[in-house]
Amino acid sequence: MPIYKTISSEGGTTIYIWKIEESLEELRNGLVLTENSISRLNGMKSILHQKGFLSVRKLLKHAGYEDANLYYNEYGRPFLNDDKHISITHSFEFAAVLISEQEAGVDIEKNREKIVNIQHRFVNTEVDSLSEEDLVKQLTVIWGAKESMYKTYPYGGLSFHNHIGINPFSFADGRSSGRVIFDTWKREYEIKFEFLKEGFTLVYALVKP
Repeated sequence: MPIYKTISSEGGTTIYIWKIEESLEELRNGLVLTENSISRLNGMKSILHQKGFLSVRKLLKHAGYEDANLYYNEYGRPFLNDDKHISITHSFEFAAVLISEQEAGVDIEKNREKIVNIQHRFVNTEVDSLSEEDLVKQLTVIWGAKESMYKTYPYGGLSFHNHIGINPFSFADGRSSGRVIFDTWKREYEIKFEFLKEGFTLVYALVKP
């Protein structure tokens, strides 16, 4: 299918979401890939990962970019050659690209019960605000928020548990705030989230001025 949803937010931020229903051949059609991207694509053993990779390039094209406009630093963070900020995510049959005038990150996660068993790896002070009701969704928002904030950090070494926090939130509000504190790097974030009807959670984080 074409674009599943487009979200516009403050700071000149747009999020393009793709629901992946096409074959590899359909996704590959019309794309001009760099030699490096072709090599990466051919090295992926999972068809799911290949489809995610190609759907991100479809989203880039929809936003007016080509694969050649995208590059990565040594830590794997993506950048655009026009100095706009970009964040990329894909999970199962969904992919999303965020393009913004400000630092921002995006994450899509499938709501899965197994997140309950690994919460000790990424939940810290947030544990005080958790309830048993819709625990999977609560934890998925926390993970997605931390992943989104993490994606704005240009280096390695961040810990979800020790360096990234999110304030209490309610599903009805669809928003919260958070922070990354690591050495001299200190950022405050506006967090927004929504639940897709297919059982996925979309979260994005915008750096506060």
